[in-house]
Amino acid sequence: MEGSRMHKRNWSKIALAGALSLALAACSDGADDAAAPPAGLAEDGAPALPAVPVMGPERKIIAFGDSLFAGYGLDPRDAYPEKLESALRAKGINADVINAGVSGDTTAAGLNRIGFTLASQKDAPPALFILELGGNDLLRGLSPEETKANLGKMLAVLRDAKVPVLLMGMRSPPNYGPEFQAKFDAIYSDLAQEYGAALIPFWLEDIYREPALFQADKVHPTAQGIERLVAATIGDVESALPPVGEQAE
Repeated sequence: MEGSRMHKRNWSKIALAGALSLALAACSDGADDAAAPPAGLAEDGAPALPAVPVMGPERKIIAFGDSLFAGYGLDPRDAYPEKLESALRAKGINADVINAGVSGDTTAAGLNRIGFTLASQKDAPPALFILELGGNDLLRGLSPEETKANLGKMLAVLRDAKVPVLLMGMRSPPNYGPEFQAKFDAIYSDLAQEYGAALIPFWLEDIYREPALFQADKVHPTAQGIERLVAATIGDVESALPPVGEQAE
């Protein structure tokens, strides 16, 4: 009899614990429901957009540049090529963006390694080559003629390899003087026209007037700055991508 009472008491404790667990779960579910946005709304209250499936063959894109591509001072996941890949995939494009940015590279350094970079793509040439160099030429006081010559040689290599190019332009600061500024600023548009490359005239255009979007060195964008740059340039990247199955002639 005593064993029976003990058995009932134990089951009573179990039942009480179960009831408490259910009650806590119900409270928790209610709290989650209260915190969660209504169906069809994102966390900011805006209409939630349906996920776009990633479709089609892989589009390999080489992002070839300096520290602005390498992600200097940032978590590697916040670098422009990585964020660009995520943005393209969110739009349903099966993109694989390869970060070929090297901090400190001038156009001369880029010219020295572009052949190796292309040769490393053994399976097939990239669908697009994004060329972003020239900022370090400015910082080191190299002449616009030298910068233009090096970029031109790289574009010739890419043209011969039948690789489409998106050229990311830079702009000279006014303190370099009007003559230097005019020569440097004309480099990218002149070369894009000569070699048939797509062009973003000044790829920092969307953020350069906002110091808060740059790191303390006033040269490299913050993670938020990179997000803005991706948003501002993704349309140009999409337009520069040739249709699936096509390659530059």
